[in-house]
Amino acid sequence: MTDSTAHLVEAQHLAKSFGDHEVITDISFTVDAGTVTCIIGPSGSGKTTLLRSLNGLEIPDRGVVRVGEVTVDFATVTPGPRGRLSRAQRDLLARLRAQSGMVFQAHHLFPHMTALENVVEGPVVVQGESVADARQRAAALLDKVGLAAHADKYPYQLSGGQQQRVGIARALALRPSLVLFDEPTSALDPELVGDVLGVMKSLAAEGWTMVVVTHELRFAQQVADQVLFIDGGVIVEQGPPQEVIARPQHPRTQAFLTRLLEPI
Repeated sequence: MTDSTAHLVEAQHLAKSFGDHEVITDISFTVDAGTVTCIIGPSGSGKTTLLRSLNGLEIPDRGVVRVGEVTVDFATVTPGPRGRLSRAQRDLLARLRAQSGMVFQAHHLFPHMTALENVVEGPVVVQGESVADARQRAAALLDKVGLAAHADKYPYQLSGGQQQRVGIARALALRPSLVLFDEPTSALDPELVGDVLGVMKSLAAEGWTMVVVTHELRFAQQVADQVLFIDGGVIVEQGPPQEVIARPQHPRTQAFLTRLLEPI
């Protein structure tokens, strides 16, 4: 590992297999505080597995992840005979997960709770915040994502884009040092995508540290500080978007972008 003060996030030599299929292979990269990293690549290339490895939702077979002051060497996080982790291992993963907030492809809101209650739940249950304080912050976060007028609505009363924006507010409510987005617009109708991307652009402008798996190339070009192009479980090309997206050097990157950008 490099100097722990240099970067907010360090991933070193991550690898993960499912059965005989190695999904990610020896991936290393860093993320500076206050920057946006976009991960792009074809379906099945390992993007989501890599993202989920950063907060231990997926446990790599080997490699090291550090977020802030929490470091996990996954070589030491090995399930026992019954597939269970020890209490110390579970506690370590919980500390890693507490560093980040996650926004999923599907919003996964609690259907029996209002938008406000969905945002309040994490700080109260996970972090022990008072209900009054959590409700006050939740209202402010819903206002930030443009949903102040919808605080008392249930998920079924909201559009897909509105539900996803509640999911973003819920992730921010935990005061994470890192926000992870797993293709947050992929399940949305095209006319709803812009609202979600608009919120994400605002968060980037405010200095939130974000790692985003996305197929929205324009968003990556406008917002990302670095882009990782992943194919076959490895980082094929990485750098600022004006290099990786606008002037890709590797043939695999060029072929992927050509397919993605060709008119329908």
